[in-house]
Amino acid sequence: MTQNNIAIKELLYKMADDLLVLGHRNSEWTGIGPMLEEDISFSSMAQDKIGQSLALYQILHQLGESEPDTVAFTRNAPQFHNCILAEYPIGEYDFSLMRHFLFDNAELIRYEMLMQSGFEPLAKVAKKFKGELKYHKFHADTFVMKVAQGNEDSHHRMQDSLNFTWNMALGIFEKSPFEDELIANGLWHGEEVLQNQWIEAIKPILEKAGLYIPDTSTWKAEFGGRVGKHSQYLQPLLDEMSEVFRIDPGAEW
Repeated sequence: MTQNNIAIKELLYKMADDLLVLGHRNSEWTGIGPMLEEDISFSSMAQDKIGQSLALYQILHQLGESEPDTVAFTRNAPQFHNCILAEYPIGEYDFSLMRHFLFDNAELIRYEMLMQSGFEPLAKVAKKFKGELKYHKFHADTFVMKVAQGNEDSHHRMQDSLNFTWNMALGIFEKSPFEDELIANGLWHGEEVLQNQWIEAIKPILEKAGLYIPDTSTWKAEFGGRVGKHSQYLQPLLDEMSEVFRIDPGAEW
């Protein structure tokens, strides 16, 4: 295996694991959303994310990794590369909505960058899912605005959630050990570029909603997820996700 393939695999794993884990988290809103429209929306977007993760796991399989179901359902927490933000329990709606806003704004920019990737299979997937990601961003932007401008209590809740999630969200941009190689070979623009564009994109939306990014003196990115160092919340989620698969991994369901 070339060093280039190892670098691409690391990129694919962290993207796919983010989507799988957050997709399962968002699916937990099914049946308990604050209103019917949101119940349906979160369920639909969760399904999108899991479908997107499958496409990335399929590319990994083409690069020599195990079958997608095996990769998704037989690894333990230290083998996952998702950011810590993705694995936290859904909490109250304000937390899940703010996580949705921060993550999906970053995800759309990531995929727009990857449409220009020199790794053709990834560029094709990025183009394929751009429409779904644009809807996810639109939904997040719209509801952050609505809830933040609802009343004094909802505004405070959204600001508190932004403050709480911010350092976890910075963990989305944890650099790969192969970052320089990915950039030099035209495979990826890099996490630093993504983070800068993300801040530029979300800041005016938040300010219009009357919300403000925490002061830079408080920024302390929660890294570790990309190298298998997770919170106590991930392994129980993986156990739940894989329960049926582990009954009989060879079964045709």
